[in-house]
Amino acid sequence: MMTQLADLTTPYFPTWCPGCGNFTIWAAFKNACVQKGWNNTNSVLVAGIGCHGHLVNYTKLTAFEGLHGRALPVATGIKLANHRLNVFVFTGDGDSLAEGGNHFMHACRRNHDIKIILHDNAIYGLTTGQASPRTPRGFKTKSTPDGNPDDPISPLTLAISAGASFVARGYAGDITKLTELFIKANEHRGIALLDVLQPCVTFNKDYSHEFYRENTYYVETNHDVTNKEEAFKLSLEWGPKRIALGILYQVNKPSCESQIPQITQKPLIENPPLHNNLEDLFKKYT
Repeated sequence: MMTQLADLTTPYFPTWCPGCGNFTIWAAFKNACVQKGWNNTNSVLVAGIGCHGHLVNYTKLTAFEGLHGRALPVATGIKLANHRLNVFVFTGDGDSLAEGGNHFMHACRRNHDIKIILHDNAIYGLTTGQASPRTPRGFKTKSTPDGNPDDPISPLTLAISAGASFVARGYAGDITKLTELFIKANEHRGIALLDVLQPCVTFNKDYSHEFYRENTYYVETNHDVTNKEEAFKLSLEWGPKRIALGILYQVNKPSCESQIPQITQKPLIENPPLHNNLEDLFKKYT
C-alpha cells in the first residue's frame, strides 16, 4: 500500500518558530516518504535532543528520541537488530558534533547503513542561543558574549575523513532538491550524511534564508563524486557564493552490517532467543 501524507499526520502541530528551517526539512522528508513508500512497516526515526527532535512528534512513524548526543548509538542498535529497516537519524549540529562527536566519528568509520540528517543552524536553538561547534568565529551568543573564540567544525570534512561513504549537503529552503537528496541518501548502502543548512530565525540571524539563497550553489552534474580530494575542497568552501550543495562524495564499500555473519542471511530479530527464562542468568550476577 502506498504511503499518503495523511498516513504521516499526528494530532500535534509544530511549535517551531515561524520561518524555522525545520518546517521545510519536515516537509521534504514527508514528500520522500510518500514517493518511496516509507512507513511503519519498513522505516524508523531516531532523534537527538534539540528543536529537530520534535520532528518525531509530528511524523507518524515509529521513532525513538535518545539522550543528548546519543542518537547514533540508538540508531546503530536498531539497524543491527533489524537491518531491513530504513533508519533515519535526525540530529542537530550541537547534538551530533559536541555531545555526540565521538559517536559521529565512529559511525562514519564503521560505515553503518544508517542515514544522518544533520539540522545545521550553527547554534543551540532549543536552549535559546548558545554557541555550537558550527558557530562561526567571532559570533556573539549567550555563551560567547564577547564573540566565539573557536573555529567552526565542517561536518562534511569530518565525515569524509572518518570514512563515510556518502556525504551531501542540502538547503532547507529548497524542498524539491532536499526531497531528492533524502531519497538518494537512503538508496545508498552504507552511512549517508545529509548536512542540511537551515536558518535559526530567532538566534542566528546571520545565516538567514537570504544568506543561503545568495551564497549556495549546486555542484555540477559532471562532478566526480568518487574524488575524495575534490570532495574535501568542496566541503571546506564557505564564502560568498561558494557554499556547495548536492552530493559531494559517494563511494561503494561494504557496510558494517553486511560484514557481520550472524545477520547476513536474516535479521537478528528473526533468530530465536537463547534463553526464554532469564532467572538463572540474574542469579549468576546477584
